[in-house]
Order: sequence, then structure tokens, then C-alpha cells
Amino acid sequence: MSYSHNRRDFLKATAVAALGGAAALNSEPSLATPAAAVPMAMPQTFNQGLATGKLGTLKVSRLILGCNQVSGYSHSRDLHYVGRLMNEYQTDERVLDTWQLAEEQGINTLLSDPFDKPVRIMKRYRTERRGKMQWISEVHPHGPYDEVRLTHLQEHLKKVLDNEPSALYIQGGVTDSLVHRGLLDELGEALELMKKTGLPSGLGAHSIENPKACLKAGLQPDFFMKTYHADDYWSATPSAQRAEFVVDQKSPNNHDNIWDIHAEATREFMATFPKPWIAFKVMAAGAIAPEKGFRFAFRGGADFICAGMFDFQIKEDVALAKQILAETLDRTRPWMV
Repeated sequence: MSYSHNRRDFLKATAVAALGGAAALNSEPSLATPAAAVPMAMPQTFNQGLATGKLGTLKVSRLILGCNQVSGYSHSRDLHYVGRLMNEYQTDERVLDTWQLAEEQGINTLLSDPFDKPVRIMKRYRTERRGKMQWISEVHPHGPYDEVRLTHLQEHLKKVLDNEPSALYIQGGVTDSLVHRGLLDELGEALELMKKTGLPSGLGAHSIENPKACLKAGLQPDFFMKTYHADDYWSATPSAQRAEFVVDQKSPNNHDNIWDIHAEATREFMATFPKPWIAFKVMAAGAIAPEKGFRFAFRGGADFICAGMFDFQIKEDVALAKQILAETLDRTRPWMV
């Protein structure tokens, strides 16, 4: 991908020009009919041996590097020191080395927040390491989720485009909050504004009720980021105690230990979504082993998985992904290519 000033200026100008226009949200979602489970081989497109797929015209490795570790987002239950430990370990130089190793292993895309640390390191990676890593940027304004409105997303998007991302998506907590507050029109306008940049533009979600509400309202993201993991690890909230909640907010139902409380419902609904699905939290923030989490997600219909990895995990996790993707998996959802 070329990171020319002309491209950056074009994308920013397009987004700014679109700020005055309302989105057209009249079309009904086009939903595919779920199929029965059949053996399904991975389409044979590879990047250094790691299978790839498409987000729009963007060629993306099926394993995407998540960057919560870079920013210190630990999801460590009640272990309050872990976030600082991540920040202390993840120096700029170590992150640069990690990204370079990931790219050498075949991961060609990472996903992160658009705040100071990952933005600073991405600029260095592109110039000092001549890295070609593609960047899916969150659209995630600073501030409480329950205060985010369309105007915040519009102003924030201008800043995000300055960083020259490869794709965009509205961060899951932001989407959850807007849906929870009934602001689907505003969410739809923000999505349409993102799509006018020409970049693949998606929505994130934790509760399966949010993609359902978005598609019912006629929103048409280019892809969904949706949590997906098994619930048979010992620290998961017992099923009888699970209730919907807006993630990352101080809800009595949010114990920071489970991110998909209805995995079967996620699998069934996403089988009706005819565009790419990036599954995240597939290891339940470290509670599930990579081999189990990766296989569960790909078998369940995910087209891509976003996994946070430390430097010492990259080679092993890439090897696992290659092994699983080389299998003939029993999927109820066809690969989006």
C-alpha cells in the first residue's frame, strides 16, 4: 500500500466533505440462509504460507495481530498491575520488533486503537523498518461511551485519517453504547461517512443483539468485528448468572471475564451475514489456549481472527493458524473471499 500525501489528503477531504450529508439507510440487509455443516477447505491464497482473504479490495491475513498489549488493555479480571506490566514490557523498540517478526511470519495486518502509542510506533515502523503492515484502525473517540455522539465520531474520524489507516471500524464498546442508547441513525450516519473514504469500514460488537439491531435498521457494514469464544473455561461467568451488558462500563453484570455470553447465537446469526466476519476475544483474553480458540473460531464461521500476541507467542501462534487453516473444517458458513 502506498502512503502518499495525495491519498491521505484525498481521504481526509472526502470525509470532511461528507460531514454535512446524512446517510441513506433505506436499504434492507441482504441476508444469506445458513447452510448445514459441510467439510469446507480453505481457499488457497497465502502470504508467507499464511492463508489470506479480502476486506473489500484489501488482502488480509486470516490471522490479524491485535494490539491491546501495546496499549496496556489487559482484561486481567481483578489483577490491577497487569496493565502496567504490559506497558512496561511493551517498549517502542519491542513493539517494532514484534510487528516486524509478525510480518516476517506472514501476518500482514494489525488492528489497534488510534491513540498516541500505537500511532507513534506505526509511524516509526513505516519509516525506520520500511514495514508494509496494514492497519485496521478503531474509530474510538476519547471519553465515556455514554457521551459519544455523531459529532464526536465525525471529528475523531478526521484525526484517524491523518494516520493513514488501511481500514476502519467503530470500536465494539462504542457500537454497543450507541445501539444500547437507541442511536442507530447516528451510528448509521457515521458508518456511511467512513465508507465514503473508500476504505473498508466495519462495526464492532460484543453482544450479539447489536449486530442484529444494526442489520434490522438497514446498516450495511463492510465487515463485522464480533467477539466469539467457547465458555467452558473455569473463570467464565456461570450461565445462570449471565446477562447482557455494555462492555467496559461499570455494570454489575460485567465481570471482565467473558465477552460472548451466547456463542451459539453468535455462530447462528453470523451464518446469515454475507460479508466478512473478524472474530476477536477468541481466547477469552488468555483464558483459552490458542489452538482451541483458533479452531473454535474458524470452525464457527469466522473469516479472520484478531489475536493479541506478545513477541514470544508470534511464531507458535502463526504455526497453529497455518495448521488449522490447512485442515478441512466443518463450517456452517462459507468463507468470504
